[in-house]
Amino acid sequence: MNRVKTTLFAAISIALTFTFSCSGDDGGSSSVAYGSLRDSRDGKTYKTIRIGSQTWMAENLNFEASGSACCDNISSNCDTYGRLYNWATALTVCPPGWHLPSDAEWDVLTNHVGSNAGTKLKASSGWNVGNGTDDFGFSALPGGYGISSGFFYNVGYYGDWWSATEVDASYAWFRYMYGNRSGVDRYFNDKENLFSVRCVKANLP
Repeated sequence: MNRVKTTLFAAISIALTFTFSCSGDDGGSSSVAYGSLRDSRDGKTYKTIRIGSQTWMAENLNFEASGSACCDNISSNCDTYGRLYNWATALTVCPPGWHLPSDAEWDVLTNHVGSNAGTKLKASSGWNVGNGTDDFGFSALPGGYGISSGFFYNVGYYGDWWSATEVDASYAWFRYMYGNRSGVDRYFNDKENLFSVRCVKANLP
């Protein structure tokens, strides 16, 4: 698998608050309070989490739409990791009141989390290499990615999430986490490729 090549060229209510204990630091909390988001379009329910000034989905989106697929076309991957979306679909697929985060909104998240953001945002299990500490309850999972020719890569190893910010007519920015790397990396990719989606709440209370 040549990741460099594929990278370069290639309604709603919040309810049910509950908590679990974890060992946060650098701004993380020892008690993470989740909310609950029910997507009225298909009835699926997602955990949500307030991190600093933002409210995020604490799971990858799993809403079936044209322009999306399960990694490796295996439905159980959608159950675990959510669906993968091309950029045009990702822009419009979040539930009402939520949206695909801009590149700047990703910056707000990672700046709030601070050093070793990848380690702190990754789920504490579910990564084949490099589980995180999940200090903030973001619970990032490695859904892999797909390319426009129909091939899929790195489920279990890489998590890739679109931003809403374009580079140009063909490319958009995304964030990714992988392996034992402790950061959250930023790069651009072909809009036709398929990445995960995390939605952020449009209007804070």
